[in-house]
Amino acid sequence: MAIQVSVVEDDAQARELLVGWIDRSQEFQCVSDHGSAEEALEALPKIRPRIVLMDINLPGINGPECVRRLKPILPDAQFVMVTIYEDSDHIFQALQAGATGYLLKQTERAELLAALRQVQAGGSPMTPNIARKVVRAFQQPQPQPEALAELSVRENEILHLLAIGYLYKEIAAQLGIKPCTVDTHIRRIYEKLHVRSRSEAIARYVHLPRRAASTPQI
Repeated sequence: MAIQVSVVEDDAQARELLVGWIDRSQEFQCVSDHGSAEEALEALPKIRPRIVLMDINLPGINGPECVRRLKPILPDAQFVMVTIYEDSDHIFQALQAGATGYLLKQTERAELLAALRQVQAGGSPMTPNIARKVVRAFQQPQPQPEALAELSVRENEILHLLAIGYLYKEIAAQLGIKPCTVDTHIRRIYEKLHVRSRSEAIARYVHLPRRAASTPQI
């Protein structure tokens, strides 16, 4: 039986191309395609595909947030991001949301089908360049344990929420503070940890011991 795949992509031409690539394969079948995250959130829990190809930069709800909402509903589904972005922040945002793989839109049909086979076999398909970025992020020099101790309790809470994939506006809502206050805290976190991006801060966070009091109840 062909493995069922759904496509979430707002660009109609790109979506049609992906659907055609999948349907021309004997191994896979495109069971649905959607132009927005909102449409996918409504339809996919009923369709229950095995693999979902998800664009990152969707209008309205973005791809990583769509994955984060769908993952608890579809725990057996594998989500593969297909995007033009290859910067560390987008990569980590997607992986933290629950994506299994990360491919660029210029990926050829044979590479895409190979990635689908890989994810079906339990792998995490990524282009070599993306994989190197992930490895480098986790090879960042580790700061001394006291670096995290310099963060306030609120900064620790915000860093924890960043690490589990929350968006800035969601952090503000979770902690009952203004989005601009979140921005201020995040700038201070970057300064104290000597990092320049969300992905670098998270990579350092996962290597450091956390104070029990700093982890918020979600």
